[in-house]
Amino acid sequence: MTDLLPPLTAREIEGFRTSLSNWGRFGPGDQLGTLNLITAEKRAQAAALVMSGRAVSCARPLPTRPDLDNRNPVQHHMIATGAEGWGGDYFAIAPHGYATSHIDALCHIFHDGKLYNGYSTDEVTARGARQLAIHSLREGIVSRGVLLDIPRVRGVEYLVPSQPIFVADLERAEAEAGLRVASGDVLLVRTGRWRYREAKGSWDPSKAMAGLDASCLPWLHERGVATLGCDGVSDVVPSRIPEEGMPIHSITIVTMGLHLLDNLELEALAEACTEHARWSFLLTVAPLVVTGGTASPVNPIALF
Repeated sequence: MTDLLPPLTAREIEGFRTSLSNWGRFGPGDQLGTLNLITAEKRAQAAALVMSGRAVSCARPLPTRPDLDNRNPVQHHMIATGAEGWGGDYFAIAPHGYATSHIDALCHIFHDGKLYNGYSTDEVTARGARQLAIHSLREGIVSRGVLLDIPRVRGVEYLVPSQPIFVADLERAEAEAGLRVASGDVLLVRTGRWRYREAKGSWDPSKAMAGLDASCLPWLHERGVATLGCDGVSDVVPSRIPEEGMPIHSITIVTMGLHLLDNLELEALAEACTEHARWSFLLTVAPLVVTGGTASPVNPIALF
């Protein structure tokens, strides 16, 4: 069973900071990391996947109610209603965490005083990030999206919290979908998190969450994944490496320059893929243009 694979060591993770590094690959002033792998040709190829015109959202509703998995809920206040003769509201959002569907900017994670591409952490200031901030993605992400549905290939409704996903799972999902994850793709990995939550109730995901084992990192680099998304936070929690709390986050963001999409809603997408009998589609992601921001809430749209 793949669940019995031995965990990597902290030394092996440290080695990835060299062997999987994209520092300098796209130029000394690079702000986009692996998004550079999404070429104009790649976008055109992705657009050709749109045949039925069906659109599917991959975002959760903004979570305004506190819960075990939502310690910092979105604040939504009405500032005008029918009584005032018009409708108006106010939002306050802390996008990071385990509840809001969001994309991490490359200034979100640090290691040894450095950001991706060797920028100093001093670039992240009280007024926002001067490098690698979310406003660098103002043109959005448009590419081929690929869904790898791990519960489906394991023959279960959902993975249970703390259950790791290995390369063998990813490649089996590829094979069953009849495709291969390629350079410039946006890879979405379904764990069935929200199906599990419906069945079992909420829990503290900082203690346990299904996700990718650190051994998947070389595979992500080799395949040239441009952006990685998950209905969890991509990392399996706990990580199986006591010294490394979230190695997927640390290596993808800081070492590889790979943006992460966290807390996506992938149930409707999985159903659409099954109905269309294909697991690739045009995917668009349009982050808010927040100058200096470390993240943005997002509503990724898959088009079939």
